[in-house]
Amino acid sequence: MAKPTRSFPANIGHWYDRLASYNVADLFTRKRAPGPPRTVYLNEPLPPSNFDRKGKIRRDHIFTSNQIITSKYSLITFLPRNLLEQFRRVANVFFLGIAILQFFHEFATISPGAAILPLIVILVITALKDGYEDFKRHQSDEEVNFSQVRVLSGGDWVNHNATEAKSKSFFPPIFSRRPTHGSPEFDYEDHSNTPDKPHWKQTYWEDLRVGDIVKIMDNQPFPADIVICSTSEEENVAFVETKNLDGETNLKSRRGVTALANLTDAQQCADPKNQFHIDCERPDTDMYRLNAAVTVNNDVSSIDLSHTLLRGTVLRNTDWVVGVVLFTGFDTKILLNSGGTPSKRSKVERQMNPQVFINLAILAVMAVVCAIVDSSLEKKFFPLDAPWLFSDDHSDDNPKINGLITLVFAFLTFQDIVPISLYISIEVVRTLQAAFIYFDADIYYEKTKQATIARSWNLSDDLGQIEYIFSDKTGTLTQNSMVFRMCSIGGKAYRGNDRPEELVEVKRDSKDPPTAQAVQVDLWAAEQHMSSSSRSQIVDTELKKKASLSITEDTKFQDLNLLDDIEKATNSNSPNPALQDFSLINFFTVLSLCHTVLAAIDPETGAVHYKAQSPDEAALVQTAADLGYIFLGKDRDILSLRSPGSTDVEKYELLNILEFTSARKRMSVVVRRLDSPNDGLLLLTKGADNVIFERLRPGEEGLKAETERHLSEFAFSGLRTLTLGYRPISVAEYESWSAKYDEANVSLEHREDRIEAVSNELEQNLCLLGATAIEDRLQDGVPETIADLKTAGIKIWVATGDKLETAVAIGKSTNLITPDSNIIVIRGGTRLVDAQINNALLQFFPESTDESSSLDHKVNEDRTIPLQRVTTGVSLVGADNGDRPGGFVLVIDGAALLQAFANDESKALLLRLSVLCAGVICCRVSPLQKALVVRLVKDGLGAMTLAIGDGANDVSMIQAADVGVGISGEEGLQAVNSSDYSIAQFRFLKKLLLVHGHWSYARNGVMILNFFYKNIVPTGVLWWFQIFDGWSAAYAFDYTYILFWNSLWTVLPVIGIGLFDRFLDSHTLMAVPELYRYGREGTWFGIRIFTIYVLDGIVQSAVIYFLIQYTYFSSSARPDGWDVGQFEFSTTMAISSVLVVDLYTGFTATVWTWWLTFAVAFGLVVQWCFTIIYSALGPNAAPTSNLYGNDHFLFRSAYFWLSLPLTFFIALAPRYLYKSWKFIYSPGDLETFQLLQKKYPGRDLSSFSKAKQGDGAAGPPPISKTRRRDSRASSTMSLEPRRFGRPSGDIRSSNRTDMATGLTSVDRGFDFATEENGVEMRRVQTNLSERRMSKQHLPSGSKGKDAIKNVLSLPRSFLRRKVSSAS
Repeated sequence: MAKPTRSFPANIGHWYDRLASYNVADLFTRKRAPGPPRTVYLNEPLPPSNFDRKGKIRRDHIFTSNQIITSKYSLITFLPRNLLEQFRRVANVFFLGIAILQFFHEFATISPGAAILPLIVILVITALKDGYEDFKRHQSDEEVNFSQVRVLSGGDWVNHNATEAKSKSFFPPIFSRRPTHGSPEFDYEDHSNTPDKPHWKQTYWEDLRVGDIVKIMDNQPFPADIVICSTSEEENVAFVETKNLDGETNLKSRRGVTALANLTDAQQCADPKNQFHIDCERPDTDMYRLNAAVTVNNDVSSIDLSHTLLRGTVLRNTDWVVGVVLFTGFDTKILLNSGGTPSKRSKVERQMNPQVFINLAILAVMAVVCAIVDSSLEKKFFPLDAPWLFSDDHSDDNPKINGLITLVFAFLTFQDIVPISLYISIEVVRTLQAAFIYFDADIYYEKTKQATIARSWNLSDDLGQIEYIFSDKTGTLTQNSMVFRMCSIGGKAYRGNDRPEELVEVKRDSKDPPTAQAVQVDLWAAEQHMSSSSRSQIVDTELKKKASLSITEDTKFQDLNLLDDIEKATNSNSPNPALQDFSLINFFTVLSLCHTVLAAIDPETGAVHYKAQSPDEAALVQTAADLGYIFLGKDRDILSLRSPGSTDVEKYELLNILEFTSARKRMSVVVRRLDSPNDGLLLLTKGADNVIFERLRPGEEGLKAETERHLSEFAFSGLRTLTLGYRPISVAEYESWSAKYDEANVSLEHREDRIEAVSNELEQNLCLLGATAIEDRLQDGVPETIADLKTAGIKIWVATGDKLETAVAIGKSTNLITPDSNIIVIRGGTRLVDAQINNALLQFFPESTDESSSLDHKVNEDRTIPLQRVTTGVSLVGADNGDRPGGFVLVIDGAALLQAFANDESKALLLRLSVLCAGVICCRVSPLQKALVVRLVKDGLGAMTLAIGDGANDVSMIQAADVGVGISGEEGLQAVNSSDYSIAQFRFLKKLLLVHGHWSYARNGVMILNFFYKNIVPTGVLWWFQIFDGWSAAYAFDYTYILFWNSLWTVLPVIGIGLFDRFLDSHTLMAVPELYRYGREGTWFGIRIFTIYVLDGIVQSAVIYFLIQYTYFSSSARPDGWDVGQFEFSTTMAISSVLVVDLYTGFTATVWTWWLTFAVAFGLVVQWCFTIIYSALGPNAAPTSNLYGNDHFLFRSAYFWLSLPLTFFIALAPRYLYKSWKFIYSPGDLETFQLLQKKYPGRDLSSFSKAKQGDGAAGPPPISKTRRRDSRASSTMSLEPRRFGRPSGDIRSSNRTDMATGLTSVDRGFDFATEENGVEMRRVQTNLSERRMSKQHLPSGSKGKDAIKNVLSLPRSFLRRKVSSAS
């Protein structure tokens, strides 16, 4: 069957689309393929196979340099690339052709140099602007490339591995800002200061090479992908912070390669005896996989990602690491996931090309008509010897050829239909708009003295048309800190005191490692022996007196009722404590002991510092310490704790850790109290509410119901929740269970499943204690900003590397997920993602589904898990599932996206579901997937996109979006370096879009339309003149009026609109975000409104020409009776045209400021002065002048003074009659608010915003607002409606439907961040297992209730009373 052929217009459109979408960067940016598999040689020469016949190293054995370049230009590519980018503008190509024509004598109207000069000025000014922007990028690159790292040097050590040369900088070294050394240039570990001996030398990152041995110190970032040789920690473990890579805030543990553990200092590293080489696969984009092997003395050891430190991560809680550089520069995983710096063009600029084509088409039609008619007239009248056919007797005069000459002349005559000054005016306006953004005090961050910076000046109008925002989470929406906010203990809620500063905050910044606040303790003079580990120094002694906390009173969680209850519980002398007292003590015992936090003692101050991989655990342990339950550390498997009201240190033996995983959703520890009269054991557990609830003992229903209510309240506020429980264990039960657990740990088949089954067997019949609520602290103003952006009609998607629970919790706290939202979860795994998406469409959006059989077939081909409400242990909602009024929010993980992006059909299906949802959260996504998600919307919907982030993992997303915004936070400068705008806080995005974006788009759109309009008017006048001059393409008025039309007469009014017009004041735009829709809908720029302006210009040119011509020729305008000369009436037309155009442009503006008044008046005054002076100059002074003496006739003519007001009012009447009618009889929101702000200039107009006319059920107040004193309820109220603005009745959090399982549950905010199956946890588990195997079986002891009372941290009076009563 023959393929259908495209029609001619379709072919033209196809080629135009290809041309418009062509990326100039592809010509100059070589897409470097990932390097080949490599072998890195250390302390041994390269093998002969690495060299070619000439003795040079083969290309595939030369590794990329570590120099990072995010700038677009180099010294060689600047001129060709910049010229190609500028000539993507059709108008520049046109004017180049016009200028070339002027070099031919037959077509020259002015000197060729003068003809091409305006184009050269435009190209040079634009190139200077682009060069300056790139200069700033180079400076930012230098800040990264000139960072320093310790590299092995000295002695006889040589790195034989070859590295390619660095790229030349675009700017000469004189402009380089190479920093001075901030630390000693050399590090001699033996303090010998002998350069000949091996030592560590401070080296710039860009000079780092594959095969270099480096030493990284605590809190330093990694400059490349590095294999760990040795660390300062016991068992060769290191801790890294990966939030800049995957968005997760918890620390990850890494381990050194055992075979290289002896390389601990420079001397060992440089020793020729320590020869080895590393074989590695080629670099790839997979962030979670690396396969390599190291060969030492013919012994081969494997290397995987757990042995590797990736660029973009930071060393934490580890004094130093020694490693070998494996991948550098663009071979590192983080940069493989980033793209090259794109050449972005604004949407307005892209829309201008078709409009320029339309003008060129009009120009071509005019030229062809002139050529055809002129040639026809000449052929008709040539035989008749018409007197106006001069030189018709010349041999080279041919009427047939003269038509072609007229065609070219017509292009020159009507060339102003395409305004040459448009582009240079746009560049000037956008540059000054960037300055307005820079100097805006409202988006200036005083804390860091940082202004908002426009790094790409040509995208300001795009800020006013954004439809989708893609945001990172960590560091962008959050502050990278956890704050303990509330808790529920024994059915009683504690919500903290009124003062918002009385919250404990565990901050994680670049200066201090993520530890808890210090706890000051007094030690005995004779201190016990401390552990050699720098991470696990503990207090293994009695405390002499009560510890004094070094943290200030205004930084820790405080609740007066909770303190009173704790004091009451600890001071009670009753042998049978109240249930609440019992729950309080057990609750904080679980917080203090069920974790993996390490404690370190400062030998000088005696302060206890907590070091945690999980920020959640750090906040929990710190809060327990603030309330008197101070965890003092771990010595091997002995935990030390001091409880309030006691000076003794309680000792617990850690027997087992049942670690947290995403599947288990819980963590448990088994401990034994060492100083209790009986050997009772206790299981302490924390985890998700549904997991804990389904494992509770019978009889807990009342407490469970009350705790559920509190959890719903916490989740309603966007807090991360954990539920706590415990269970006493008899010795006999533990011995039986421990044997099963040890057997499962050494099983060769299905080990993980067996361990989980045995663990689950122990974690049953739990006693419920309560729940905690932690805030992943947001950046200031994030909830309000997101709410206002959503009100503005912008859809917000969050793309993060965090796990699903964390992403959902942030969605709630940021108002992206409201309490009445329905959450649709799509997971990768065994069930096809296409089937999950189709089922979601059928269940929740049946009206949008395609009823075709093909869709039904796709849906039915995977029905292994039917969508229904299943009665399980999971908390399920009622019949309103999927019907809540808050709309739907899609949550999808990286594994599901991997399947969805596999083919075009799956991508279209995902996009279809996504656009039906109010928001989308992508979790567990890689940096490359972030960019793919942006492109899915950008290319699939043609929507305007903005991406915002602060880390290196956000670079690809920022580059893929139409506008990229980088937050200069704690995660380095790579996001900022690759961005188009740099801001200090997420909340500044609101004014950047709603005010500066609105203004820039409206100003630029109206300015460009007026540019086209103002050039249509004189072109139209010239066109109407052709009717009466034989279509010869001659000028109607003096050429100087055409020459200065775009440079003097009419340029300032349109620039004035671009700079100073203000359609609405900033406070109105901020108060009523709905007004942003005018930008999203393209109100101020597009083909439709362009056509209206062009028709306006055509009509006005006809009014000016015909009214003035017939006025002057109806009878003689001169008192002497002589005929009117051409330049007498045509000069009137020129002056009238400028008057109409300038005032029309001025009246287009909404607000007349003094600047705009000056701009409008300037062209009028200058033209009048020019006409008077130029008319008075004689032929000797102005040999090209056609106006000499014109002033004598022009200004004395009544027709002149009559024509000007007549043409002005008649020409402008249609437009302003329509504007008056619309403003009076059919006003829109824009006109309404213009009137309101004029009549009530000081009034707050936010009450007109629909989002702020709330009925009380719009959603929870932001967390920052709930801290205010007047909104706080009593700290111990179980649940008061006035605490939160929620609907009356039973509290329910967002519905959550997991399409992978078919289960629909109530989401109560569970979230917990920690490393799963990490190196450190494996090490701890191995040590515990070895110690268990080496010990004797535990002696039998008391069981049941008596065991509990001897194990828990009860006051000594309880224990003494119990023992005495037993005797």
